[in-house]
Amino acid sequence: MEMPKSNAAIVARKPAIVAALQEVLPADAVIFDDVEVRAYECDALTAYRCPPLAAVLPRSTAEVAAVLRICHQMGVPVVPRGAGTSLAGGALPTGDCVIVGVARMTEVLETDYANRFIRVQTGRTNLSVTGAVEEDGFFYAPDPSSQLACAIAGNIAMNSGGAHCLKYGVTTNNLLGVTMVQMDGTVLNIGGAHLDAGGLDLLGVICGSEGQLGVVTEATLRILPKPEGALPVLIGFDNNEVAGECVSDIIKAGVLPVAIEFMDRPCIEATEAFAKAGYPMCEALLIIEVEGSKQEIDEQLALIIEIANRHNPVELRRAADEDQAKRIWLGRKSAFGAMGQINDYMCLDGTIPVSSLPYVLRRIGEMSKEYGLGVGNVFHAGDGNMHPLILYNANKPGELEKCEAFGADILKLCVEVGGCLTGEHGVGIEKRDLMKVQFAPEDMEAQLWVKDVFDPKWLLNAAKVFPLDVTASRRG
Repeated sequence: MEMPKSNAAIVARKPAIVAALQEVLPADAVIFDDVEVRAYECDALTAYRCPPLAAVLPRSTAEVAAVLRICHQMGVPVVPRGAGTSLAGGALPTGDCVIVGVARMTEVLETDYANRFIRVQTGRTNLSVTGAVEEDGFFYAPDPSSQLACAIAGNIAMNSGGAHCLKYGVTTNNLLGVTMVQMDGTVLNIGGAHLDAGGLDLLGVICGSEGQLGVVTEATLRILPKPEGALPVLIGFDNNEVAGECVSDIIKAGVLPVAIEFMDRPCIEATEAFAKAGYPMCEALLIIEVEGSKQEIDEQLALIIEIANRHNPVELRRAADEDQAKRIWLGRKSAFGAMGQINDYMCLDGTIPVSSLPYVLRRIGEMSKEYGLGVGNVFHAGDGNMHPLILYNANKPGELEKCEAFGADILKLCVEVGGCLTGEHGVGIEKRDLMKVQFAPEDMEAQLWVKDVFDPKWLLNAAKVFPLDVTASRRG
């Protein structure tokens, strides 16, 4: 994955750039020491690293606007950063850029239970949004696996989802409004405390734009009353494809669980050794959760269990109480960390039609043998959002490149069956050069026009999303 070379002329002006930033920010908010900026040299795609020119940590929209105004005037690229949990290289800096991090912007600005919304600064973590309202019986629905650490800013940038997005949708379905600062320092307020704003759907453009259009500093989020109850069932199969067929049949039956999660044997074994959740040792595992009143839960689970039994499960376990439910989810939430204990891996993110699950899982298994690299599958099966974990040895020359080629083939397969390159991780640099697989030149050009309108100098989050050869002329 190629990154553009740093602009030597900008790097040479580092003292002047830092001095200008120090004039509008407190001393502790400007980080420029060569050692200290290494904390920002990568995000969760750790295979690629590059220390930025400097990093700033503003505390308000006004401070963000002042920083962007300076960088715009001085022609300095900017990379917005939430918590740095991006798995697609979405916050990877270049050597001539200023990182604008929102980690210190964590305040709850407004809570309105009557109208079911909360307004927060976007450095606040995903899980702490629910934490701010749960005592009053509410929650924030999107729940990515990194929710303990990931920031709302990054969730908006990548349109993050999570295990419960099957019923409640991803970030865009729970985002009501934003305050965003454009590259020239202009502050925009888009949407608000209502379901639909008049005019163009600018909120839909901004959510998922990966920091290409501006820095989102505040967000108005939809909050929901906690359900009366929720209960998962754990179903084991001796075949990945059969598990995929079961998922497809459940969706066809018109049942809408709050979540359908899939894990295969490599993930099951790693997770059980790590979290000791009591999972059965089988080839494929489904975790299906429903919610509502006791009657609703019983009716939904009865139909799900009936469908599952048609596929001859080797294990079928309905949680008897809240403790058992927590243990079932403990394993799923620990899966990525557990896999990291046994090997280096690259976590992919692509979506497919649910009906294609059996075929895609079979092809991934075949490609795994062709490349000689193991794969662990753990993903949101209900909406076809796949997260294959390709295992490789980062210290072995050529293994990373082989892993990336394998990953590219999996993502091409997703597009081939009618899916797309990403469901919630974003494009970043990881999938940037695959955009031509999904989009025709005319489609790409339409997206570039939007970027031109919001960021004419192309200073925001350089070298992300769009292939470098496509954007070379626009970046000058």
